[in-house]
Amino acid sequence: MSSSARTALEAEWALARERTPWLREGSSVPQQQLIRDFGKSRAKAHKDIRERLPQRQRAGMPGWKKKHEALPTLNYTRRGLRPQDDRLHLAGGIVLTVVWSRSPPGEPSSVRVYRDSGGHWYASFVVPTEVQPLPETGRVLGVDWGVKETTTSNAHDLPHAQHGRKAQAGLTRYDRMMGRRLPKKGQAASKGYRGAKKWRAKTYAKIARQRQDTGRKWAKKVVTDHDAIAVEDFRPKFLARSSMARKAPDAALGATKKALVEMGRKHGRDIRLVHPAHTTMDCASCGARTKHALPLSERTYTCTTCGVVSLRDKNSARVMLVRAGLNPAGAEGVRPPGALLPEAA
Repeated sequence: MSSSARTALEAEWALARERTPWLREGSSVPQQQLIRDFGKSRAKAHKDIRERLPQRQRAGMPGWKKKHEALPTLNYTRRGLRPQDDRLHLAGGIVLTVVWSRSPPGEPSSVRVYRDSGGHWYASFVVPTEVQPLPETGRVLGVDWGVKETTTSNAHDLPHAQHGRKAQAGLTRYDRMMGRRLPKKGQAASKGYRGAKKWRAKTYAKIARQRQDTGRKWAKKVVTDHDAIAVEDFRPKFLARSSMARKAPDAALGATKKALVEMGRKHGRDIRLVHPAHTTMDCASCGARTKHALPLSERTYTCTTCGVVSLRDKNSARVMLVRAGLNPAGAEGVRPPGALLPEAA
């Protein structure tokens, strides 16, 4: 949305506050922020459409959520919020009791108060961050993403916990409950249907939190023990259209990769994203490439040029190091004492 259109919208909003009592009684801070967010979403929607048009040759606005499907959310800027101990004071005389997950590292510039699909309320703060450097270790690491486990060039592998598979019995039960109580078209949902839908949403939220916690703990350990990390720039979205559509989301590759990149940025580590093309076909020792792609059933890589035999995923993890310019002298990803990383040499 252009600045002139936003100005016209704000003028209409000011006129509406003068004429509408209930709108005038409310705080103007979240109302103004709502107009700004609406303008940003409209601008992003038009940009996405312009980017897709040359490829798909189709026009039209993206679908918006219906009023009864949208979850309540409000944004407050700096002048509309004031955290104090275990209370959060918002514009309009609103006082909320909050449970802090951790102490905020600085003065928040804005906050978003929203309700999730399980009925829980959250407050998400925007605060300035500072790099928290960790002591140097002289080690480098290569990471290769896998559906069964995340493989590294040393002993920091991450076997996937399969949180979704463990909770599948409960999800199936709630799906059947919703199916039996499915309301007919034009009828309101029953109390049993709404209850089953709520418990189903809570189960999915718990699975997401478990995956996020597992990824963050592993990322913290990896970042603490290594100075530089070569990460496969893998985008798992295409796996949803393959035979691994059920296993790939349960592995939470995207969430784990995001946690690793964010943790590396937080502690000032060198995170290098490597293009994933042909990483399973190249040899980490001599750099030769096989003539044909290896089938998934073949888990051992044998180089026909130098004769090196290694596990397929371990070889791919070391290829990440080679492509990122972090090839270690030893096979376990540890540089000799006193050796410098490429950027420090």
